[in-house]
Amino acid sequence: MPRTKGDHEARRRDVSEAVWRVLAAHGFGGLTLRAVATELGATTGLLTHYFPAKRDLVAYALDLLDERTTTRPRRHSGEPGLAAVRAALLDILPLTDEATASNRIWVSSWDTALADPALRADYAGKYGRSRARLAELIATAQDNGELPPGDPSRLATGAQSFVLGLVVQSLLDPTAFPAERQVELLDDYLEALGATAGGE
Repeated sequence: MPRTKGDHEARRRDVSEAVWRVLAAHGFGGLTLRAVATELGATTGLLTHYFPAKRDLVAYALDLLDERTTTRPRRHSGEPGLAAVRAALLDILPLTDEATASNRIWVSSWDTALADPALRADYAGKYGRSRARLAELIATAQDNGELPPGDPSRLATGAQSFVLGLVVQSLLDPTAFPAERQVELLDDYLEALGATAGGE
């Protein structure tokens, strides 16, 4: 009996979930056809139908990571301004099991991106777009008088750098950086930003 399009899509979803579980457990360094096949309970021969080469598997995993990051639920502050800036930065931090797994995968993917000029450029673009969105939120907070005047793009670059650094520390030492401490540190940062953002 021939396979239907529905069968193919269902199998592709199964493969996607297996890829995600391997990434969450082992990072990009542990992403191999054999590991995904084992997780899926299938043969590597079946997977070569989807991924003829390791590069195809990595490219798919990166697309899957980007899709999950883009479509995951976000915090909504309910109002624009500094509250929206805070919500956007909280969305980046590994404050839940799901966010921790996603961040582990992102951080492990940096090595892959650094080794590939095309991926490196793609990542630079992703982070640039994220800074631009953050700068818009910061500009609104400045218009509301919640943050002192200053270059919103510069402030966004600093804020992004702060939270990404906090992500790495939290992943490396979760005992020292539990969720509540991450939130406290972010609030401390925002308070200092409000006090010094206009200073040059």
